Amino acid sequence: MTVPQLEISCGFAPGPHTPEQVRLAEDLGYERAWLFDSPALYQDIWVTMALAAERTERITLGTAVLVPGLRHPLTQASGIATLESLAPGRIVVAIGTGFTGREALGQKAMPWADTRTYIAQVKGLLEGEAMVIDGALVKMIPPDGFLPDRPIKVPIVVAANGPKGFAVAEEFGDGVMTVIGGNPDFQWSSQLTFGTVLDPGESPDSARVYAAAGPAVTVVYHAMYGSAPEALDGMPGGPEWRAEIDQLPEHLRHLALHEDHCVAVTERDRPLLSGDGILGFTMTGEAAELRERLAAAAEAGTTEILYAPIGPDIPRELERFMEMARG
Repeated sequence: MTVPQLEISCGFAPGPHTPEQVRLAEDLGYERAWLFDSPALYQDIWVTMALAAERTERITLGTAVLVPGLRHPLTQASGIATLESLAPGRIVVAIGTGFTGREALGQKAMPWADTRTYIAQVKGLLEGEAMVIDGALVKMIPPDGFLPDRPIKVPIVVAANGPKGFAVAEEFGDGVMTVIGGNPDFQWSSQLTFGTVLDPGESPDSARVYAAAGPAVTVVYHAMYGSAPEALDGMPGGPEWRAEIDQLPEHLRHLALHEDHCVAVTERDRPLLSGDGILGFTMTGEAAELRERLAAAAEAGTTEILYAPIGPDIPRELERFMEMARG
């Protein structure tokens, strides 16, 4: 079974090996390489994307996702324009309300009304318009040859998982990015997923699987603690884990909560892992089963799978996932 109508992309937490991993992803045939934006956790997204642009020729480079409040809209627009000059026609951006990008700073996600304004400002600046920001008129005014001519038509995808975000995506976006499955209302519906392709007969409780998919399980707990901590009481190991976080001084909790986020499993988070949790929360299984799941995702409206490999052997994860997807 193959899923030819589904684009296969990949995502990375920017680190020292990411540019070479993006080059490998290009060689393997991935459509896009998306990089996470969380300055408290990872290397700078723009520097890493620039290095990846220099090492590649075909693959599209994307941000998943830029977070309002981390940068002035003009700074953000300038970064996008600079990348477009390095890799013309190969840049896309996703913008959302913020997860670790803001929570790791001790802040809540941006309200959708503010996120809408931010997206409108960045998009307007890229198109060459003058925008009123913080009470002053702001416009991109680079000398000739410093940035691409306006309008700069870089596609903008809105990261959203509910009606408010979908409405902003309808108004300003070229597509939508979700973690909850495809949205058939959009021609471009990207779904973020984690996990690992099991070897024949491999147990989901193996050390390799825990390293490659375990951090994706703990991300679920991290997200729930920030948005609905009481819901953790119904999760395996949730009450005990929540109690341990609650015992930390309040001003330190956000720092401990996101430690090693999407990269590794901390000792505090390790009791949350189980084979059942791996299978239930991630895209983990043997190749034939995962191809069926990809086909179901496409049928439900997903047009792009954004697979984010984790663990000590990223090349293995990239290679096996693409082999599985190609059938």
